[in-house]
Amino acid sequence: MGAAAEPLAGNLLDRRLILVVEDSAEDAEAIERALNRSHPHLILEFTADGAGVATRLEKANRLPGMILLDLNMPGMTGHEVLASLRSLPRLDAVAVVVFTSSTASAEVDACYAAGADSYIYKPVNFDLFRTVLKGAVDYWQAQIPQPPA
Repeated sequence: MGAAAEPLAGNLLDRRLILVVEDSAEDAEAIERALNRSHPHLILEFTADGAGVATRLEKANRLPGMILLDLNMPGMTGHEVLASLRSLPRLDAVAVVVFTSSTASAEVDACYAAGADSYIYKPVNFDLFRTVLKGAVDYWQAQIPQPPA
């Protein structure tokens, strides 16, 4: 499971594309600022609502190499989004990184049990936020297979 798995035939896993599922405009802006500094080559796509994410990706020609997923969202929760993503074999190669403010061990365990590839706490301090996010992106970028030349 996760980004180390080979994508199924017909899937185009785009290592430059990161889908950010985040309902907080402030957190989305912080993610964008942090990643624009550390990884200017990335293409960031934002959605504030988890509803329909899995369905949209199931039909997409191009899949993100990574999904940054907040847990605490109104409507469809991050747990529900994670379950819907992991129910689709086509998305097995997409790394799902839970990036949230919750440090509850039960939350962490539940996310890994549901198929999250990483669980990362969002620090309040922006420098630490940027460092943690950079480390996660660097790690998962290294796991995504390079497309054939």
